[in-house]
Amino acid sequence: HVQLVESGGGSVQAGGSLRLSCAASGYTYNTNCMGWFRQAPGKEREGVAFIEGQERIRYAEFVKGRFTVSKDDAKNTLYLHMNSLKLEDSAMYYCAADLGDCSYCIGGHCGDWGQGTQVTVS
Repeated sequence: HVQLVESGGGSVQAGGSLRLSCAASGYTYNTNCMGWFRQAPGKEREGVAFIEGQERIRYAEFVKGRFTVSKDDAKNTLYLHMNSLKLEDSAMYYCAADLGDCSYCIGGHCGDWGQGTQVTVS
C-alpha cells in the first residue's frame, strides 16, 4: 500500500504563507492522482487541490490564485504552497492519493489518506 505523511503545518498570521509536504512511500506506481483536502471544525471535509501526473491540476474555487499544488516525482512528494492565507483557511489538511485520474478521489473517495497536518491562521 501507499503511505502518506504530511508535514509543514503550523500557525501563521493572516496574509502569511505555508508550504505543506506529503511524502509518499510504498507502492507508488500508477498512483497518478494526489491531492489535498481540509476539514475545519463543524464543516465537511472539502477538496482543496489535485494533480494528475505533473500538469493536470484542479483547484477549489476558494483557493484559486492563492494555493499552488505541485509534485516532485523523484522524491515521491506532493506539495501545497499556500499564500495569502485567510482565517477561514484554518483546518486540518490531509493528503490523499488514488489510482488513475482524480475523478473519484476529488469527491472524497480516495484509496489512501495521510494523518493530516494542522494549519491555524490567526
